Amino acid sequence: MTTIHLAIFGIGNVGSTLINQIQNIKSKLLTEQGLDIQIPVITNSTLAFFSNDISGQWEVDFENFSEPYNVEDIIRHFKAINVENAIAIDVTASQSFIAHYETLIENGFHIISANKVANTLSFNYYKKLRKLLDENNKTFLYETNVGAGLPIIETIKNLHQSGEKVEKIKGVFSGSLSYIFNQFSEGSLPFDQVLNDAVSQGLTEPDPREDLSGKDVARKLLILARELGSDAELNDVKIESLVPKQLNGATTLQEFKQRSHELNSIFEANKSQQKEASVLRYVGQLDVLNNVLEVKLISEPKASPLGQLKGSDAIFEIYTESYNSQPLVIQGAGAGAQVTARGVFGDILRLSNTLIKKNA
Repeated sequence: MTTIHLAIFGIGNVGSTLINQIQNIKSKLLTEQGLDIQIPVITNSTLAFFSNDISGQWEVDFENFSEPYNVEDIIRHFKAINVENAIAIDVTASQSFIAHYETLIENGFHIISANKVANTLSFNYYKKLRKLLDENNKTFLYETNVGAGLPIIETIKNLHQSGEKVEKIKGVFSGSLSYIFNQFSEGSLPFDQVLNDAVSQGLTEPDPREDLSGKDVARKLLILARELGSDAELNDVKIESLVPKQLNGATTLQEFKQRSHELNSIFEANKSQQKEASVLRYVGQLDVLNNVLEVKLISEPKASPLGQLKGSDAIFEIYTESYNSQPLVIQGAGAGAQVTARGVFGDILRLSNTLIKKNA
């Protein structure tokens, strides 16, 4: 039997869903695979609940028994219970939490992250983190950084490492923007109503300008470029923001909501200027050969793979020497707590299988 211990940082939508997914299948993994997953620590941004292994009533326990913490407290707790296989799970959206990655790695933790920040900081930091991982014989997995639960990063890595020359990647990287433009292109509702609908369903960030700005798509594009050996920086990505200047960060979220109707004429013009049987798509495009990274709004024929996209699906077209005229296409749900948590769980199992083999 192999036992792994998780410290789960972040118990929002994705984190809480992940915990419940683990609890639901925990006994089956122990019986069928000899894998015992224990969760001694769960945290939000300020409080932590410490245990030997949390129970099915973890939400009540957290509310009643959580306490202020710092990362050193987590490390001490793991050492006190004599953990052999420690994994830190970052399901926060925190810009600052990644500052703790190095401390965690140096104290015996592998890292699994749904947080894109660490992979989109300076290229110097990107290299430094991987050097530290190598020196400490630790693993960093982050499949959900791009495509939620879709196997995008693993596919890109496998192609690159096998010598397959990836020439271009193009696609709709954002599940929230996929939903918005699918609904707007095919329906008759004004843009602001479609946007508000996406917000109410929880498909966008609380401030939808974070999605409309294109920065999230740009981060995903940069992550894929770096997997293919690019030393690009985030400011190298050419981004067409969908937020007009009068509604950018100078206005509050409340003001943006009140004035979001000002978006209608802009996107209605884009919609009306298209060729017949075409739809709007907000895409990321990586030209690997020329190291050009772009995020932009385009018009696509309805009959194309991008044009046929439905719901909040994401789609990635991967062009290589072998997949040239007919690209490798990966498509599926691109947003949502369930699929993102399932992708993180997949990384946990992937790392666990590696640890099981080492212990065999």
